Amino acid sequence: MMKQLLVGLGNPGSSYARNRHNVGFMAVDAIHAYWNGGPWRRKFQSEIAEADVGGVRVMFLKPQTFMNESGRAVVEASRFYKFELNDIIVVHDEIDLPPGKFRMKTGGGTGGHNGLKSISAHMRDGYRRLRIGVGHPGRKELVPNYVLHDFARADDEWLMPMMESFAIEAPLLMAGNDAAFASKVHRRLTMSAGREKSGSAASANPIAARPPAEKATADKDGEEGHPAHTRAHYKLMERATSGPFSALAQLLRK
Repeated sequence: MMKQLLVGLGNPGSSYARNRHNVGFMAVDAIHAYWNGGPWRRKFQSEIAEADVGGVRVMFLKPQTFMNESGRAVVEASRFYKFELNDIIVVHDEIDLPPGKFRMKTGGGTGGHNGLKSISAHMRDGYRRLRIGVGHPGRKELVPNYVLHDFARADDEWLMPMMESFAIEAPLLMAGNDAAFASKVHRRLTMSAGREKSGSAASANPIAARPPAEKATADKDGEEGHPAHTRAHYKLMERATSGPFSALAQLLRK
């Protein structure tokens, strides 16, 4: 039985794949890949897949209706599986947050986001939202062009660690513990930023540079000792170079 509906907002097609407006698709792809999601298939005017995320059965949904009609796909899936509003998590770009920042929110206004407008028009408000900051171009009339352009290469420095952190901490999100999810992800991103500032690759990931035996021992130190160097961290990094997550990693590193 499905317990959670994780919706990524974006536009279909390779020409939109790296757009700021498609960061919802990117996050859903990262979580799906990390948790060994099943194959993608077409249903509910969307691409859908399933996975067990920390013991919770999750449906992943990427509407293929284009952003402005996202609500048609979301309401169709939610009615079929009888999802409650608090079982629905919508992941989307947020121009009112700086790049590299994110916030959890339940209900409220749409902030002018066309995907959210469509969803709220087709169903009652009150669904949960993972808002990913992409920044604002400065003037309202520049917003459409801005969100439909690709992330800058410099954005990869925060974008990949954020996608990784979302994937690793996803069980908290699926359990409805939004505050703990936000706290854990923020902690990982803070540590990642600290490693970036430290300079060398060795200092950025000292455990990864150790022999396998030492790495295994270091893993046993646990979350409190090395929160960014757990088995989950290595698991995702392996998939970033081989496996279903590779396409996303390559896309974000172009």
